[in-house]
Amino acid sequence: MHAEKTAQGIETGAGTLAPETLRTLYRHMLAARMLDGEAIALQRQGVFPAYVSLHGQEAAQVGSAAALDPEHDFAFPTYRELAVAVTMGVDLVGYLASHRALWHGGLYDPIASRFSCLNAVVGGPVPHAVGWALGERLRGGPGCAIAYFGDGASSEGDVHEAMNFAGVFGSPVVFFCQNNQWALSVPNSAQVAGGSIAARGAGYGMPGVTVDGQDVVAVFEATRAALERARAGGGPTVIEALTYRVNPHSTSDDAGRYRDPAEELRWRERDPLLLMRRALERDKHANADFFTDVEDRVRAECVRVRDEVSVLPPPDGSDMFAHVYREPTEELRRQHRVWRDEVEQ
Repeated sequence: MHAEKTAQGIETGAGTLAPETLRTLYRHMLAARMLDGEAIALQRQGVFPAYVSLHGQEAAQVGSAAALDPEHDFAFPTYRELAVAVTMGVDLVGYLASHRALWHGGLYDPIASRFSCLNAVVGGPVPHAVGWALGERLRGGPGCAIAYFGDGASSEGDVHEAMNFAGVFGSPVVFFCQNNQWALSVPNSAQVAGGSIAARGAGYGMPGVTVDGQDVVAVFEATRAALERARAGGGPTVIEALTYRVNPHSTSDDAGRYRDPAEELRWRERDPLLLMRRALERDKHANADFFTDVEDRVRAECVRVRDEVSVLPPPDGSDMFAHVYREPTEELRRQHRVWRDEVEQ
């Protein structure tokens, strides 16, 4: 199998979905962008100890998440999939509780939302997705998994092992790589042998698809096709969405030390929200009143989420012992007693 390349450009993609669906995709992208900005501000104010921005990757995340079956499929995110959470209707206050370091994985319900706990291990969500997908197939369920990871994570052994396992067992999973051009401070040219992550699918017996990650409709269609293939028993697919991380890797990073400003400028000209707005206006699917209204509504919701996550009470310290084992071990009980004695002194 060879890597396939989808048609590029939102100019051709925008006409393939209903106008209301297109407007919904834009709303999700805008909500993620604006909430991302609020989260960065919260980190600068000391509310969040750290934060990882998705600015520039909204189309890749919204387009892929919107293609999922919300009743049966399951998403396995990293720490950067805020727009996936927005699209899947995750409780965003609970989601951002992790970035405030109140809880590992979030205070939302992953089963109800079909959005797994946040995973900060590089490449970590990928084997989890494969395991869930295999279990879903063995029980005869209709669901598929989608595993999110970046171009840097594609070099991790966990990702290769998971892809090989999924290829051998035909697991219904979509490996969704957001190739944002930089593995922290390392460019693709220095860490992706062969220059293509999609091409690696051939080595694991699955199709590889490269898609314009700035085109939300192209991403939606590529993901939907991969899910349909998996649901029909065709096995896994790897999708490489070519996108760009506009902001630094995290709020602790200084991208100016390793990136050319001209590169950033070129990608900013292909801002996914700008491309989508132009397409909606060109095809007369939205007017100025729509954009004003949606921005007002989204801003009000972002303020609500910001204010609520800022005042969440810290959890009881004993929670760290409550969810380690189903049946606590004697050693865990001992540690709990020591901790409690120290706290009570």
